[in-house]
Amino acid sequence: MSSRPLAILALCLVLAACGGHASWRDGADAHIVRKGETLHAISFRYGKSARDIARWNRLGDGSLIYPGQVLRLTPPSGAATASNRGTTRPSPQRLPDIPAQPSPRWAWPTSGPISVGFGAKPGPGTGVLINGKAGQAILAAAPGRVVYAGGGLIGYGQLIILKHNDTYLSAYGYTASLLVKEGQEVKKGQRIATMGEGPERRARLHFEIRRNGEPVDPRRYLPAQ
Repeated sequence: MSSRPLAILALCLVLAACGGHASWRDGADAHIVRKGETLHAISFRYGKSARDIARWNRLGDGSLIYPGQVLRLTPPSGAATASNRGTTRPSPQRLPDIPAQPSPRWAWPTSGPISVGFGAKPGPGTGVLINGKAGQAILAAAPGRVVYAGGGLIGYGQLIILKHNDTYLSAYGYTASLLVKEGQEVKKGQRIATMGEGPERRARLHFEIRRNGEPVDPRRYLPAQ
């Protein structure tokens, strides 16, 4: 038997083992975990809160996910989300609310002017593009833990995601070198990467802040230059 039919058969067996969710596939409702993916990378891709996905799938702290696992991307009936508390009618399936945590004190991740604003193109539109020079230092904008470091998310180049608390993440894309590893604790102002090329082959940093998985305009949080 060729490798393609075997791969299809393996995927069908995985889906069948997930309790009646064989109709699920990547999209608005569910995601099939691939090798090397982390919960934070998945939540980042879909604009969700990692803690919400963990709660919806009964994952505990969310650290134990495995290739082939089908993750629900929408809440069970009656469950509230981290970014939409109080708008869902209570039901026996309702999960407990998690209070929002305060924003850290942010610093600029690198020096240089913002060339592309929040929501604009080129780039993903989920953050800002900061112009600079190739090899320029990229710094942690606030203390936190590295929850993703790699090039697996299309459209961001080499990307680092820092978790600052259960509410706030920051992301650093188009980097040329990664100086930190997943699971590493970093301090505010610590060098975590160097600047690479972004859209239009120009030296740029893609920087974003996410609150409960939702991108927000970093200029609302960064100090005045």
